[in-house]
Amino acid sequence: MAIYGKGGIGKSTTVANIAAAYSRAGKKVMVIGCDPKADTTRTLCGRRISTIIDTLKDNKKPELGDLVYEGFNGIKCVESGGPEPGVGCAGRGVIVAMKRLEQLHAFDEQFDVILYDVLGDVVCGGFSVPLREDYADEVFIVSSGEYMSLYAANNITKGINKLKGNLGGIICNRRGTDNEIKIVESFAERIGTQVIGIIERSNLIQRSELDAKTVVEYASDSVEADAYYKLADDIFENENYSIPEPMDNDEFEDFFKSFLD
Repeated sequence: MAIYGKGGIGKSTTVANIAAAYSRAGKKVMVIGCDPKADTTRTLCGRRISTIIDTLKDNKKPELGDLVYEGFNGIKCVESGGPEPGVGCAGRGVIVAMKRLEQLHAFDEQFDVILYDVLGDVVCGGFSVPLREDYADEVFIVSSGEYMSLYAANNITKGINKLKGNLGGIICNRRGTDNEIKIVESFAERIGTQVIGIIERSNLIQRSELDAKTVVEYASDSVEADAYYKLADDIFENENYSIPEPMDNDEFEDFFKSFLD
């Protein structure tokens, strides 16, 4: 499963928590962070792990154990990494990482779930690798009901459409704006998909991240953890996929303005 969305919208939080939920359900899970910030697996490992790109700088012939770390409840964790800001193509790190993982037979192990946390307002270059190279069978987009978040989601669907990807739905990560759920549900319907889950804004989720833990680990009996358990189940059992039909920019502007008038 590839999880896309605007930078800062909560992809890493979503990926880490549903990974933790899957592992608690007895599933064998791998998480691959494809963001140069390399923070996807921090709450699963309790710290930032070395990225594949950084490891390759010092070790030209790494073994699989040098690249894959074990996190919460046995989850296998990987960070692709990338160049420093302003130096080189960020997506290049994803390409290098995936090729090296293949060479070392990282995917020979029988995982129940492999999750890719993918940066990008537009699915292009290295960030399209999980789809273009058939590493991911399913795509989900994290978005709030805010203008820029949905604008990015619409752009992402353009890439998914071109790559004939299977979009499983929108994960609404709420920011508390007016008519938020209605806007996201209307957007999903407009592009030919569904809202697969809703995550409410919560200080407890932020508190758990400050302790470098998922809320599933930090407060396993909380309402917030339950929301991630439900989301994980709904994604795993989902059979409703589509090739999305994105709006052009003018259509999107009119769509969003209709909720403000």
